[in-house]
Amino acid sequence: MLGRDFLSLADITPSELRLVIDTALRLKRDGHGGLLSGRALALVFEKPSLRTRVSFERAMQQLGGHAIYLSQAEVGIGVREPVKDIARVLSQYVDVIAARTFAQSTIEELARYAAVPVINALSDDEHPCQAVADVLTIHERFGTVTGVHVAYIGDGNNVARSLMLAVAMLGGHITLACPAGYEPPGHVLEAARGYAHASGGTVRIVREPQEAVRGADVVYTDVWTSMGQEDERFRRQRDFAGYQVSLALMQGAAPHAVIMHDLPAHRGEEILDEAIESPQSIVFQQAGNRLHAQKALLALILGGVAT
Repeated sequence: MLGRDFLSLADITPSELRLVIDTALRLKRDGHGGLLSGRALALVFEKPSLRTRVSFERAMQQLGGHAIYLSQAEVGIGVREPVKDIARVLSQYVDVIAARTFAQSTIEELARYAAVPVINALSDDEHPCQAVADVLTIHERFGTVTGVHVAYIGDGNNVARSLMLAVAMLGGHITLACPAGYEPPGHVLEAARGYAHASGGTVRIVREPQEAVRGADVVYTDVWTSMGQEDERFRRQRDFAGYQVSLALMQGAAPHAVIMHDLPAHRGEEILDEAIESPQSIVFQQAGNRLHAQKALLALILGGVAT
């Protein structure tokens, strides 16, 4: 992974994903020292963030490096200055760029023109850093991802796509319950099923949440309306009625099942307060693992750890 971009889960192999998980577990357990002393990360954000910004800044700080946050108001991606110019200028100052954008094409253009690695910190197409933290959390809970049954309830959005790819890569079984018209795109499904075929996992799309959670080890959900979709909110609330994680829905999962959500949560919509606050919820452990997953990614991409 040294010196490479991380724009999609598909940019790394299943063995590299396992390496990221192992590295994250080791850094979380043993500490991190000054692995990236003197290195700098630019955070280029079109969208505001809590977890992504703080976890990346703390990751660089804990590794001995430095992070510089640049909001859309400061940079004006594609408005004040062309993406290709931003990429080439930042390459003069920093060692790696993490970008949180609306369009995947913006991330790809940054990577095309940057002379340093670019990390997708979220786009409308994928959220690969979140998926790494998700499978790290599942691995911590069950000792593996292989053979674990994951039910995802809701929109086949960027979070669902990256999660599906990651679980399939590692030999897990994932079932997505999505209303008609909200499934992940066909090319992502095809890629995930290809990984599952090689790993011994499975990927299914169903309509009913009750079918998806039957016997599941993990029940995962995300907001019905993502940032940038606010004008669709009322239609989505209608279309996703019934696609809600509650303790009643959890009755159909395995007795040991856990609840996951990438946050922020719209409590009372995709998840009830009773579920996110229940003993089955590992939502905040999951959020904490963003830090450790991103430390591992940064250390591997910048050569801070031996592989």
